[in-house]
Amino acid sequence: MATTEVERRRGQLAAMSIAAVVIIVGVPLWWRTTETYRAWLPVSQIQELAKLQLQLSADVEVVFARGTVTPEQQKKVPLTQTQDEEHIVDEDTALRYSYEMRYRTATIMEEDALNQPTAAEADLSLHTLSESPCGSLVVYVIPESSSLLPEDVDVYIGQRRMALLRIGAQMRVGRTIEQLLAHMEPRIKQVLQVMSFSHTDITAALSDRVRLSPGSKENIADSMRAFKSSPGYEITFSLLNPDPQSHRLHWDIEGAVQTYIQPLLKKLSPVANFSIDSQTLHYAMLGVNPRFDSSRGAYTLNADSLAHVINPVEARLGSNAASSDPVLNFLLYVPDANHSPLYINDRKKQEVPSNAFHSPRWGGIMVYNVDSFYGPEAVFPVDININMAKVMGVFLAQLR
Repeated sequence: MATTEVERRRGQLAAMSIAAVVIIVGVPLWWRTTETYRAWLPVSQIQELAKLQLQLSADVEVVFARGTVTPEQQKKVPLTQTQDEEHIVDEDTALRYSYEMRYRTATIMEEDALNQPTAAEADLSLHTLSESPCGSLVVYVIPESSSLLPEDVDVYIGQRRMALLRIGAQMRVGRTIEQLLAHMEPRIKQVLQVMSFSHTDITAALSDRVRLSPGSKENIADSMRAFKSSPGYEITFSLLNPDPQSHRLHWDIEGAVQTYIQPLLKKLSPVANFSIDSQTLHYAMLGVNPRFDSSRGAYTLNADSLAHVINPVEARLGSNAASSDPVLNFLLYVPDANHSPLYINDRKKQEVPSNAFHSPRWGGIMVYNVDSFYGPEAVFPVDININMAKVMGVFLAQLR
């Protein structure tokens, strides 16, 4: 009997020992080995990545010509001076401008160059004499008696990162060099902004991350219009004539491109390559039936139906299958005689002044009415010359 009790007691102790081991060792070990790994994220460091601190530095050389400073002032001209400005654009973006100003007097050869008959000739002569580092700006301060500039002109901006700034005799008489430099500082800053970039220009260049009101519909639409980066782009101008039996259209697209589009693309040529082509499509319809407005005696297209215009038209446009470059389409649509005039209304049911609409990352369509060319004795087809200045003004605004 005692042996049985001992065995039962031993079994209880063994069970309690196993349970203790499972609870003390097994459960924590199981919990540890089956735990989902969660990596630690440096949240504060990640948030810092969203902040953009730009520092724009410019080397500026201010050269005083003969007659702009007195001998006493010349002795106290500082060699260098640093001017810093900081602009907080938004909570994540700050711009700091640093101007390293170096002051000196003009050399004998520069004085000879400043005696040229015109400012343009002086600009060329001074450029050949310049030993300033590449990218630096040079401002020559000339006296009021200089004949380089007309009497009513005080500033000349050259083509070679050089500027002429005229100061009057009253600015230097009775002033210390510090007072003279302080008086010239705002004028020099204006010249530097013209020669480089103003704060407005730089803020506009950062428009993809700097928004005055991020939640506004206008800014959301602007962000949608931004095209993806590519080494090249194709620009296609298409003339859609759905009723060639009523009007024969003539458009000088080649001359218009050279006059209005090429100057802009020339400035963008360091960024990407652009190819331009044009086409005329007959019997090409918009694919949306406009509504007749009896109060205006005209047909209208509402903003809600404009989204349905793209697909039917795009099927007729075609594309260059050999190229992978993004395509920008600009369509000029001339309504047929049975649906003229045709006007585009915005979401407020108001007529769009340009009679055009823009589709983000696709292009734009402009409706060009020609019903005024239909006289009572008109002989069809009517020959119509399209006003390219009006058309390209709209397309250029959409392209930008």
